[in-house]
Amino acid sequence: MRVGLLGTGPWAQAAYAPALSGHGELDFTGVWGRRPEAASALAEQYGTRAYDDVDALLDDVDAVAVALPPTVQADLAVRAARARCHLLLDKPLALDVADGRAVVEAAERAGVASVVFFTTRFQQEPQAWIDEQAAVAGWFTARAEWLGAVFTSDSPFAASPWRRAKGALWDVGPHALSVLLPVLGDVREVTAAAHGPGDTVHLVLDHVTGTSSTLTLSLTAPPAAAGAVVELRGEAGATLLPRSSEGAVPALTRAADALLAAARTGRPHSCDAAFGLRVTEILTTAETRLNGRTA
Repeated sequence: MRVGLLGTGPWAQAAYAPALSGHGELDFTGVWGRRPEAASALAEQYGTRAYDDVDALLDDVDAVAVALPPTVQADLAVRAARARCHLLLDKPLALDVADGRAVVEAAERAGVASVVFFTTRFQQEPQAWIDEQAAVAGWFTARAEWLGAVFTSDSPFAASPWRRAKGALWDVGPHALSVLLPVLGDVREVTAAAHGPGDTVHLVLDHVTGTSSTLTLSLTAPPAAAGAVVELRGEAGATLLPRSSEGAVPALTRAADALLAAARTGRPHSCDAAFGLRVTEILTTAETRLNGRTA
């Protein structure tokens, strides 16, 4: 499968480019970026072509991987779907429900496959744990603490305008939801939402299974306090999400595998654009509550 990369920033450099170039079933055809000089440098590093025109790249590939801010991703994903390109997207799918729905509808109309890269869902140990817990009945409650130090360290993502504007709710909130939803079921209601220090937010969710969950999300945690914890408690006892021994590149390689399988079989992956849209809908409701409006 010929694949093009849209984006040249830190995430494209650290994860997407190495995963695409190292994949045995992908032909890393080219790179397009909003900064042509960055696209040229990244393409040269991986022995592929830099494109000045995004539509020219879409014409030359079977799929695109998007490593761009969500405000840019949605429009380009729609264009790519209309060009009959399969979609390897990043979280969050979009920051607006209408934009996310446009991606889903474009992919459905074009009959192209989509996978949204929620890192934890494509890491071996966490994914095996999620599958195992989803088969267990009787969960009573869950807590998810996703604490990052992006704004309190020298992270290359600290200068990201969309992260500065939207904070942890939209950056790490999708990770927490990607773990909780397959185990506890869809969110019926965001029952409470409150601000904490910095960009920290606290959420209480009511799931369709009758289970409740609490989320604490932050990008301004002290570096020594950063980390992710997900705990489930129920009739079977208590269990914790295992730490992964893998980085982003192996996980993204599996996401590409999932896209290849969905494209070949026509069967949607559980982390497709429709799932990404549902995450956007839940986060939009939470944001509305945080802003003091009725959802």
